[in-house]
Amino acid sequence: MVSAGAMSGSGNLMDFLDEPFPDVGTYEDFHTIDWLREKSRDTDRHRKITSKSKESIWEFIKSLLDAWSGWVVMLLIGLLAGTLAGVIDLAVDWMTDLKEGVCLSAFWYSHEQCCWTSNETTFEDRDKCPLWQKWSELLVNQSEGASAYILNYLMYILWALLFAFLAVSLVRVFAPYACGSGIPEIKTILSGFIIRGYLGKWTLLIKTVTLVLVVSSGLSLGKEGPLVHVACCCGNFFSSLFSKYSKNEGKRREVLSAAAAAGVSVAFGAPIGGVLFSLEEVSYYFPLKTLWRSFFAALVAAFTLRSINPFGNSRLVLFYVEYHTPWYMAELFPFILLGVFGGLWGTLFIRSNIAWCRRRKTTKLGKYPVLEVIVVTAVTAIIAYPNPYTRRSTSELISELFNDCGALESSQLCDYINDPNMTRPVDDIPDRPAGVGVYTAMWQLALALIFKIVITIFTFGMKIPSGLFIPSMAVGAMAGRMVGIGVEQLAYHHHDWIVFRNWCRPGADCVTPGLYAMVGAAACLGGVTRMTVSLVVIMFELTGGLEYIVPLMAAAVTSKWVADAFGKEGIYEAHIHLNGYPFLDVKDEFTHRTLATDVMRPRRGEPPLSVLTQDSMTVEDVETLIKETDYNGFPVVVSRDSERLIGFAQRRELILAIKNARQRQEGIVSNSIMYFTEEPPELPANSPHPLKLRRVLNLSPFTVTDHTPMETVVDIFRKLGLRQCLVTRSGRLLGIITKKDVLRHMAQMANQDPESIMFN
Repeated sequence: MVSAGAMSGSGNLMDFLDEPFPDVGTYEDFHTIDWLREKSRDTDRHRKITSKSKESIWEFIKSLLDAWSGWVVMLLIGLLAGTLAGVIDLAVDWMTDLKEGVCLSAFWYSHEQCCWTSNETTFEDRDKCPLWQKWSELLVNQSEGASAYILNYLMYILWALLFAFLAVSLVRVFAPYACGSGIPEIKTILSGFIIRGYLGKWTLLIKTVTLVLVVSSGLSLGKEGPLVHVACCCGNFFSSLFSKYSKNEGKRREVLSAAAAAGVSVAFGAPIGGVLFSLEEVSYYFPLKTLWRSFFAALVAAFTLRSINPFGNSRLVLFYVEYHTPWYMAELFPFILLGVFGGLWGTLFIRSNIAWCRRRKTTKLGKYPVLEVIVVTAVTAIIAYPNPYTRRSTSELISELFNDCGALESSQLCDYINDPNMTRPVDDIPDRPAGVGVYTAMWQLALALIFKIVITIFTFGMKIPSGLFIPSMAVGAMAGRMVGIGVEQLAYHHHDWIVFRNWCRPGADCVTPGLYAMVGAAACLGGVTRMTVSLVVIMFELTGGLEYIVPLMAAAVTSKWVADAFGKEGIYEAHIHLNGYPFLDVKDEFTHRTLATDVMRPRRGEPPLSVLTQDSMTVEDVETLIKETDYNGFPVVVSRDSERLIGFAQRRELILAIKNARQRQEGIVSNSIMYFTEEPPELPANSPHPLKLRRVLNLSPFTVTDHTPMETVVDIFRKLGLRQCLVTRSGRLLGIITKKDVLRHMAQMANQDPESIMFN
């Protein structure tokens, strides 16, 4: 039923040339690569290097360099990704504080750095130092009162608008591909799709600069997703320096998989989580060799970031926490409830955001990207400033929500009523009744939660770099902290209840609200992205809490189950479908009982299949066929009468072969016969010189019979990464099935619009 062999595209591609002509084996923009062929070409290249290495010492050294080039690329990716992440973190820290004030001793210092260097800072007033001045103090010499508040408010909005305007203008003018998260496109590219320029040098430069601007502007977005895109741009740049990767699209994708792992490694300070994220979420083809290299790239990237130490806490992330209290079985119930909330939020977000993005694509709204960004930034800044929890950067907010209340905390969330007789070690403070500050913080958090939920729907997908990890985690952390404080107060006031009696004695430190925030953050991130294993590993690497794996697992699995009940797609898959990319998801199941004959083209009533014959068509016939059709390739048959299949010729290679033949081979004219056989056909004495194109022909195209179930065909396309597959009966060619046909058929079977699959 199924036949496939090694591709025959290696070696000299034309008999009249000593070496392959340029651009052969490359692909056009917005087309899918042929994985089998790329694998075959790499095997041929490797075989050639191995046989040559025995000839001389120099060839042996070259073979060693070739073997080591993969590790060198990983080292370079890790170093550059780590450095860029460190620079982005430092710049964001400074520019976020710039919206509120400036350091007089050195304007490039952030608030924290400014007060570190001051000798007049006390521990109690560590946020206040004479060297740091708010805009109202600097401009009108007032620090308190209504006029100072209004001036600071206006400066905050103006800086936010300036940063956002700069970002959207840079993206529009220099690198349109630098917008968005980048993960949907990277998933598509790793599945074998070509998007030229998406991982280019301009995209890398503009994405890095604009990422700093948009995160500093205070918009509800994160830098974690775009950091994966930035790392993949680094991977693409370094792989282009080595011919082993630059000339083979399949090998290049192995490098990009490892680069994605390095991106998550520096985004969260989670090298193992990064490798698992690449494996679970973005990669399509992930051999064992790529696993080791991803691990190495993630390690180097994390080490580089740790050397830069952007947060000054010797940690890789801003919100590193350590808890001292164990969790108890009774707490699994609120953890699972947070999982349910995460799943519901994920579903709400995906549906609302996709509806809004579709509206942006299909209405006039999409024609004014700059205006949209300005309006959303203005609304965000105006609503965010009055609330202390939305005014600060989202990473700082998450850091505060994750924090355990120690004796030295000055946060409103830690404003509990202390027992004057308490004499306990600093890190084991018992549960206490909530003070006024905690109740104020609760309603401010509730308002911040509603605001974040609504504004993130409109922010994600605008024409600026926008990550989703941090806003999702913030939504979950706010909900989790509120639930945590609720459980803590319930346990304090009702410790005689049967639920609390066994584990929560009066005067004990039973409930850690920060842990609930962490579990809530994991649940919401899982609900939106549908990650499970990598999510739990990222969260415990973030927090250093191995003890809390079970609560995190419970919340992540619950959120996935709840979200999957409403729809199987995560946010990235939904955006892939919205953009019409030809992505064949490994997670999708095809259970319909259709056959290859139902999907293949031509269908009944359609014109017959465009084919080439092995020895009876002229150069002009083939050029006319290429001009009149837009197919990616043509089956080659013995003759139009017999329709016996010989092989398959790619459109791009036919064009290049004819062009090169006309330039370099004498006697090739429009009425020269083209033949794909070993021996030339018998021609009249005065006929022009024939053109042999045997080397362009793939003699072992993938074929199935017309009665092959589509379930099997889908599986073949998915696992072998095919571009097309020919349908035969008893060796006679009946039709062709392309990846696009498979995707359209799957969309049709799922009652979706098959025309939404736009690319080849």
